[in-house]
Amino acid sequence: MWRCGSFEFDERMPVIMGILNVTPDSFSDGGSYGTPAEAIAHGLKLVQDGAHIIDVGGESTRPGSVEVDPAEELRRVLPVVEALAGEGVCVSIDTRHGEVARQAVAAGACIINDISGFEDPAMEEAACNCDAGLVVMHMQGTPQTMQDNPVYGDVVAEVAAYLAARAAALEARGVAPERICLDPGPGFGKTPAQTLELVRNIHEIVRLGYPVMAALSRKSYIGSAYGIADPLDRDEASAAEALMACELGATVIRTHNVAVTAAALRDLRPLVVLGLGCNVALVAGEGEEQAGKIAQLNHAISQLCTLPDSQIADISRFYASKAAYKEDQDDFVNAVVLLRCGIPPLELLTYLHAIENSLGRVREEPNGPRTCDIDIIDYQMYEAADERLTLPHPRALERDFVVRPLRELRPRFVFADGTALADARPAVGAAEPIDNAAW
Repeated sequence: MWRCGSFEFDERMPVIMGILNVTPDSFSDGGSYGTPAEAIAHGLKLVQDGAHIIDVGGESTRPGSVEVDPAEELRRVLPVVEALAGEGVCVSIDTRHGEVARQAVAAGACIINDISGFEDPAMEEAACNCDAGLVVMHMQGTPQTMQDNPVYGDVVAEVAAYLAARAAALEARGVAPERICLDPGPGFGKTPAQTLELVRNIHEIVRLGYPVMAALSRKSYIGSAYGIADPLDRDEASAAEALMACELGATVIRTHNVAVTAAALRDLRPLVVLGLGCNVALVAGEGEEQAGKIAQLNHAISQLCTLPDSQIADISRFYASKAAYKEDQDDFVNAVVLLRCGIPPLELLTYLHAIENSLGRVREEPNGPRTCDIDIIDYQMYEAADERLTLPHPRALERDFVVRPLRELRPRFVFADGTALADARPAVGAAEPIDNAAW
């Protein structure tokens, strides 16, 4: 759960945050809600459309914008925050000023959304002195300077490192990790090309182990990628981008058009966890057994890419593991694949068996040698005890070669039956990551 004051949000399902700017100069909707009454009415409409959270902002942070005095920001946001919270709405305050955050929380806000990553001591202090959820965002520079010449060696790695460091700093001050959500900051100190690279690799941010926000709505990278000049015309494309981000693991979707976004997210497919293993290499030469096993798994992964109504969301590193249950056999190479899939579980199992068979799988001895083994470890929302398939996999949490690669991808993973990966106590199949660069 992402814990935000009196609200909790299940990270396994998309959480929609509706944008409510009470500003005269925001990039796509500035001045649209000039009075508190208009803003409150729009916020309630966003909730009717499907928003779980309303993000109230009183300062435009568009490129080149000038900082707003906190007193003016408070004048704009407090009546709206107080009224919406009074209606039972989960309200987020979008601010980089500690005093605004403090007073908004006192007025009922349950989330603080800070574009400056809580670097300001006053913002950090406000975060530490409440139980609100925190959205920690990455930005290179300030709104006035961020688009002057943003430069990165590796935008995904650098953003991930920054967010990990800021989350660690907050936790060191006593903030519970369950309160923290990470926002990679699309468009904030990033060119359209850099933003596109970041969004297409948002699963790398998900690997940090916190809920991740995809604040993509009407951003300039969408205009660039889709050829849509007017931000107001980008809602359909924004919703499509939101769906892609959720399939890669994003939890919170921040959007202007809640109705269109909610409709798109209804197409989100369940998350499937697959465990892959091999300890018989058909293509390896002498002394190249491990490379051959990796080649077998790569063949299997390439065939997973051809499954209908499915898409790979993430793949772990390869792990070398000791054989489990039947120990007098060669070591294995294992990996975990996260798949977004619309194929029902038993039908998916048939496809997986076909992939195994194509790679020479022989089923003569339980837990014996195999060229390729693909297990369904978990299928989101499904529990089953069929003679052909038990879900979640009954031995998953005792297998180090499943637990370690899955922990790499989703440290806070919760299985369909509510069991947490954090509760795993592996007893068999000791696994160590392989240096993939060597292959």
